[in-house]
Amino acid sequence: MSSENRINSDELLGENPRHVAIIMDGNGRWAKNQGKLRISGHKAGVKSVRRAVSFAVSSKLKALTLYAFSSENWNRPPQEVMALMELFVWALDSEVKSLHKHNVRLRIIGDIGRFNGRLQERIRRAEELTQQNDGLTLNIAANYGGRWDIIQGVRKIAEQVQEGLIRPDQIEEASLSPHLCLNELVPVDLVIRTGGEHRISNFLLWQVAYAEFFFTDVLWPDFDEQVFEGALNAFAQRERRFGGAAPGGA
Repeated sequence: MSSENRINSDELLGENPRHVAIIMDGNGRWAKNQGKLRISGHKAGVKSVRRAVSFAVSSKLKALTLYAFSSENWNRPPQEVMALMELFVWALDSEVKSLHKHNVRLRIIGDIGRFNGRLQERIRRAEELTQQNDGLTLNIAANYGGRWDIIQGVRKIAEQVQEGLIRPDQIEEASLSPHLCLNELVPVDLVIRTGGEHRISNFLLWQVAYAEFFFTDVLWPDFDEQVFEGALNAFAQRERRFGGAAPGGA
């Protein structure tokens, strides 16, 4: 583990998180409350993504990871899934130039092989355009699942064992971490979930082991800079022990 990734609780206490992950929940309920179709909620959610990214840049976060489409979301009605894919293509086309202008590096994490060729090409072009940017790293989790992430990492280690590169008794945390998504970034410090639910929902199961959590009843389309700032302020008040004792042995 590099010195940048090594956890130092003294450095983090009372400061902004370096890496925030958000479970963006509530688009459908927001649309229902408005008397609109669910896709209207997803479109409104894109505006919240734009606000969140802008706030993350101004707050000088190192990374922002957004849970856009889980591996379980394929079980939604086909019309909604198709509309979401089209919205994803539109968002990539309309937002990538602005991201590039603001020095944001865009990465899509997840099993993108299930997406159609048109969407995969948009993803490739967007990542390629922004890959040299050294400001905020924006990760969009699409067709992502925490269990999938761990399983694909375990498979890579199994291949190494089969090739004789490592023995089973040599496998440890440091063996698996390099094969997981976001491995090259600073650890996730804060997870925000909107919409009033209190679940991880198969999101970054390995990566959020020592993250702080912030839950809000605000539906994702209504998530704004004020709510984001409230989450950062709440984080700054947390005492992060990482399994150790509190000062004074309490």
